[in-house]
Amino acid sequence: MNLLIRYAQRLPRAVTAFLAAAAIAVGVVLIIHPTTALGVLALLIGAGLVLAGLLELLFPVAGSERMRVLLASALVITGVVVLVLPGLTVRVLAQVVGVALIVRGAVGAGALIIRRDRTLDRRIAESLLGLAGIAFGILAIVWPDITLLIVSVVFGATLAIAGIAGLIRMLHGRRELKASRETITRRWVRTIAAVCAVALVAGTVVASATLREGTRVTDDFYAAPRTVAGEPGQLIRAEEFATGVPSGASAWRILYTTTHGDGRAAIASGIVVVPDAGEQHPVVAWHHGSTGFDRACAPSLAPQPFKSGGLYVLDDVLEHGWALVATDYIGLGTEGPHPYMVGEDSARAELDAVRAARQLDDAKLGGQTVAWGHSQGGAASLWSAAIESDYAPDVPLDGAVALAPASDLTSMVDGVFDVPEGSVFAAFVISAYSEIYPDVSFSRYVRADAEVSVRELVSRCLDEPPTLVSILTLFALSQDPSMIARDPDAGPLGARLAQNVPPAAAVPVLIGQGGDDELVLFGMQSDYANQLCADGATIDFRAYGGLRHHSLIEADSPAMEEAVAWTSDRFAGTEPYSTCR
Repeated sequence: MNLLIRYAQRLPRAVTAFLAAAAIAVGVVLIIHPTTALGVLALLIGAGLVLAGLLELLFPVAGSERMRVLLASALVITGVVVLVLPGLTVRVLAQVVGVALIVRGAVGAGALIIRRDRTLDRRIAESLLGLAGIAFGILAIVWPDITLLIVSVVFGATLAIAGIAGLIRMLHGRRELKASRETITRRWVRTIAAVCAVALVAGTVVASATLREGTRVTDDFYAAPRTVAGEPGQLIRAEEFATGVPSGASAWRILYTTTHGDGRAAIASGIVVVPDAGEQHPVVAWHHGSTGFDRACAPSLAPQPFKSGGLYVLDDVLEHGWALVATDYIGLGTEGPHPYMVGEDSARAELDAVRAARQLDDAKLGGQTVAWGHSQGGAASLWSAAIESDYAPDVPLDGAVALAPASDLTSMVDGVFDVPEGSVFAAFVISAYSEIYPDVSFSRYVRADAEVSVRELVSRCLDEPPTLVSILTLFALSQDPSMIARDPDAGPLGARLAQNVPPAAAVPVLIGQGGDDELVLFGMQSDYANQLCADGATIDFRAYGGLRHHSLIEADSPAMEEAVAWTSDRFAGTEPYSTCR
């Protein structure tokens, strides 16, 4: 072992400088491009581990020569393994680097006890840095959807710092700075830096723990009974509901039967809200926007059940004497999978929710219904309008309001990765379609190193704090390079997207679209509306300049004011206006 150390220390200064500079370069690349393709990432990390091992021989962290050689050898061997095994998944790669950070951190953390030849401040600094390394290593292993960022950024920073420290030592004319020659300033700056590193990792750990709190779970209300009525739209159970319900109104959450688009029986849940005054209330059939893919993401389980799905004007609905019937959709609340952006399944769930709500003795629902929806729900609202005469003639619609509907899915996917919301949309669609349609394969369309982040994202609800981390990670993956392995327009996925574009309906339709919508582009929506006109539909297409995807549906939005007025006209039997020419 002594021979190996002596050989390393006799390397020409130019070679030593090259190794240190290479470590800095690789570290910086990992920090700047943490979401590069998995194959390139493996090469960078493999090379980085080898460089870290060589730097350990030249500028040691470990105390004894034996420990120094063992640590260096372990780093080099691990790096070589990563380099020669190109098939590593991001999870395995994260675990490898996480273990390396833990081992190297443990060696550094032992400096307080082992390295008696160094000053106390230096031993404290190295111990604190070691503890920080251990914490980051553990975090890299246990939080799957940010392992890519942790692996790249933390390991890259560790490697770059090691390279910089090596260059500094070399420029001072020796491999290891002697404590006797160190200035008081340099010694305590190092200690302060170590304390800052520990504070950073402590904050990261606390933040991660906080973010992971509050995950919702379903309760027994959503469990399917052993025997279920064969007809869709049959009320299974109901109970009073109070969360987010305004004063002067009564509400229930309901569980009822429905069907998939192919006729298979299913169970869905929802919410019914009615004004306390009056009876024979006209119904607004609300199709909520995206809340998540996991069954716990049902709006009826959310802290803000109406706003979570994009409904900010419940007070206006109730003040007009209307009732609200809002499905959770199949697979949200009830057992999944949730048919996200599978149009007919979502429409059937809402139409059957209205059927089931009529069986509530105290709801006093009338026979008039207008469908409403936003984004995912906007498309579902269009589907309800298209199929109600065939699927649910007992729930005749007087019209449908579709706000920024995710209508032409094949056009949407072309620019979907330009914004974080687009990455979420893509993750949900691919996850749903791969479970609903046997010809769509998840692994065919999702890049291997993005798989962990995608699966973690779809296991969370959009209003849960950890989802922000997943979205940022996934957005980064969609940019450098795309998280998608192949063109989503092509093959089975493209065919299924086209299959779920809402067809023309026989009832009047209001389509409201924000001019600055970053997810559902205005040009796409305009083309879709024109196509519906060409197919003979009665379309009132309204543009709202300056409004984006979510500002379109806020309570003070002119789009919502006009949606309420348009709905009043439909209930009053007023002749609908059409922008079709």
